Amino acid sequence: MNLKGAGGTSGGIGSFVLGFLMMCVGLYLLLNAIVVTQPFTLGYGLYSFSMFGGLYAITSGMILLPFVIGVGLIFYNAKNILGWAIAIASLSALIFGVIANIHFAMRPMPLFDLICILVLTVGGAGLFLRSLGHRKTSEKAEENQG
Repeated sequence: MNLKGAGGTSGGIGSFVLGFLMMCVGLYLLLNAIVVTQPFTLGYGLYSFSMFGGLYAITSGMILLPFVIGVGLIFYNAKNILGWAIAIASLSALIFGVIANIHFAMRPMPLFDLICILVLTVGGAGLFLRSLGHRKTSEKAEENQG
């Protein structure tokens, strides 16, 4: 019986498991070090456009107003297509505006921590990918002789 390694190759299950674990721990630590902020207030401009020589901003409060009107139309008549269209468009614009204004930043950390995170992530990916390839060592020679 011929046992195969990771992915049906002769790459080795040990380096597959070790590489996968290192990569997972490194990615977890990297994602844990990222801080996500979103300056959401009702007066904050989600969208802006220029017209007639001025810059105008559409705030989240301006987007909530049509949403509330759409919801009111829906509660008045659930089959009102205009109410559904206004509510869905306003909610979509609000969600898109919030996602578009998200800021990502790295948490302050010592350089040693960052180096450990990168070595775990990239080293684990290297071991993981190497285990999925075929080995060209003396194992092939032993298989040919046997």
